[in-house]
Amino acid sequence: MSDDIGRPERMMTRRKFGLGLAFASVAGVAAARLPNKNLDYLGKQKLESVIPDKIGRWNYVSSSGLVVPPEDQMIRALYSQLVTRVYSDGSGPPIMLLVAQSATQTGILQIHRPEICYTAGGYQLSAIEPHVVGLPWGALPTLSMSATSDSRTEQLVYWTRIGDRLPKSWREQRMVVAMDNLRRIIPDAIMVRVSTFGNDKARALASMDEFILSLMNSVSPQVRRVFIA
Repeated sequence: MSDDIGRPERMMTRRKFGLGLAFASVAGVAAARLPNKNLDYLGKQKLESVIPDKIGRWNYVSSSGLVVPPEDQMIRALYSQLVTRVYSDGSGPPIMLLVAQSATQTGILQIHRPEICYTAGGYQLSAIEPHVVGLPWGALPTLSMSATSDSRTEQLVYWTRIGDRLPKSWREQRMVVAMDNLRRIIPDAIMVRVSTFGNDKARALASMDEFILSLMNSVSPQVRRVFIA
């Protein structure tokens, strides 16, 4: 009789032990799969020091006048570094450059896309279109759009590098991060935005393409990887 009474308790103890062992195994596997390899092309370098003051026929003239994200806690947490510059060739419309870098240690990257910045600034945006910039090392996939306010119209081109890839959409960005995390890699990220004034989009794109090519030619191959992997 006593054996019949004690049997359920022994079965319950064995069941608890089995569940505990299973949970411990799952936790161990999860811990073993946590990202632990940092992929950071910028390293200890500062964006301010690797971006040249002279890019092709353009010279750095100012760091103000660009449309930027609001200065709040989210933005300060979002970017490790944020550089804004205005370049001029002395005759045509200036070229505005914004580079934002995130070297997160969590493996969860967020990039503040221009659609959000410009909309917050009261701009009306055109449809986003793919735009390919031809470089000697291959095609650079970017996105382009027009942004119009009461006082000005900007044409802009931008792209995002996450790890060693150039995702073309927010969904692709999330997929790239997830795939890198499965490879136990914590990727860094760079967003580059180039813009200029004007209603003539074709002319503006040609000027921005020249600027982007000049930027890539103005830096070393090691620094070039920061922008396009």
